[in-house]
This record gives sequence, C-alpha cells and structure tokens, in this order.
Amino acid sequence: MPHQIGFVEAGGGKLAHQKMLEVVATFAAANGWTVLRFDDTQAQHELLLKAPGLSGTEEIFVGMRTYENVSADYYNLTAAGFTGYVPSNAFAVQPGAMLSGVPAHNQRIDYWLTLNGQRLVLAMKVGTPVYESMYLGKALPYARPDQYPYPMVVGGMLVGEPATRFSDTAHSMPYKGGRNNLRLRFNDGNWLAPTVHPWSGAQLAGATSQIRDTNGYYPLLPCMLISGANLMGELDGVFQISGFNNVVENTLSIGGEDYVVIQDVGRNGFNDYYAMRLDA
Repeated sequence: MPHQIGFVEAGGGKLAHQKMLEVVATFAAANGWTVLRFDDTQAQHELLLKAPGLSGTEEIFVGMRTYENVSADYYNLTAAGFTGYVPSNAFAVQPGAMLSGVPAHNQRIDYWLTLNGQRLVLAMKVGTPVYESMYLGKALPYARPDQYPYPMVVGGMLVGEPATRFSDTAHSMPYKGGRNNLRLRFNDGNWLAPTVHPWSGAQLAGATSQIRDTNGYYPLLPCMLISGANLMGELDGVFQISGFNNVVENTLSIGGEDYVVIQDVGRNGFNDYYAMRLDA
C-alpha cells in the first residue's frame, strides 16, 4: 500500500492538528481501511478505523483523536489501539483501549504517512522544529497467527494524554529502548511495555555504539520487541539507522524500497534516528 508526504495548515475553521486527523481518515479510507467513526463536530475530534490485515480478512482496530489547551499552547493527537469497536461507546472506553499522546501543533505540520493492511506509521515535523512519531497496528510476531493472533502495538510519544507541549525536552520516540509510550498487547489481554532492540544494547545503539555507514550505505536494523526473556516480534516498516553522517528527512533506497530518516524530537546524536519505510 502507498505512502503520502505533505503538510497541513490551519484554515477553514480547523487547526492543523485537526486537519491532520482529516488527512489520516481520507488516506486510510482510500487504501482499503474502514472508517468506523469520524467526528469533527466536538471539541475533541475523533477517528476510529478498522484495518483488514495483510490477509484482507482480519479486523484490526485503531484510532486517533485531538486534545488541546489554548492557554497552555498545546495541540496534540492521541494514538489508540483497541480489541474491538462498539458504536455506542466513547473513544476511551472502546474495548481494550490503550492511549498514547503525540505532541502536534495548531500551525503548520509537515508529515510522512505510510500504511499497509495491518499498521499505520506517522511522523510529523512541528514547531521549532521537532519530530514526533506514531505507530498504530500490528507488529510482525515471531509466532504463528494461531499462537499470537493480535500483536497490537500502540506507539506514541507520551504515557496517556498528559498536558505536554512539543517543546517539552523529556518526551521521546516510542522505539528507543524500553519506554512506557510503546505498548504491545499480549494474548492474555495485558499491554506489555517491551524493550526495543537495538536501542536496548549499548554496542549497537547505545553509549558505545560504533554503527555507521559503509561508503554511504546504511544498515537497517529491525526493531525487535522483547518482554523479559521472550522475543515477541518486530515492528513493521520501522528500523534503527545510524545518525553518523546522516540527516533527518534524508531519503534512501535499499533493496528496491524507499525510506525516510526521522529523528527523535530535537535530538541528533548517532542513535537518535530511525528509518520509516515508504510503502509503495
């Protein structure tokens, strides 16, 4: 399935983060996803989606909504994953709900959006600028579908929906090591907080990392999800990439597929970058 690169700005009575929700709704619907709810009439705009999975026969439930405070000058999005959809239920009490905030902006947002049948990945450039990231949908489990049928991942920038502006210096992308703003649903219904390799290891993506390009060719390391002693799977289309001689928004082609390089908020160390696959 495809990707889309563009920007949104405030206008027509809508702020930029609200328009970002419209972009996701339109793009998902045009590429085989079902829009279960899109409500832009309330203060909090809401979007609930159902993805068909890579098989085309699955039901994967995710959502996004806006939340903001004019006095505190934050205008954010929420990433959400669910285990089902009840039309009469409010957003936050949909079955199995897990929510993670993502700082955004009321002014211009540049975005990179990509999806396939089972997951959606979004990166946004906002404010000063900084880069904010989101992952919604299934991971690639290291198990048969009958063993691990619903490996739902909710990856945002915040734990819950706190009053956090994009200028906050503590928040971080969900992929970096073990963070509570990345959650993986297990078969027992619990939302695990997995550690993400290679950021979990000092040698590959930590203090002693020596990973760099080789004559301009960069290795892409899979983002593997670890819970305790268990290797659960890996993220779909998101890879660790070295920041050595690399720059945010670089694009590269590896194995016939295109990727864009995104950084962790405003950080630009060697280990503060990932590569997002731009699905075709």
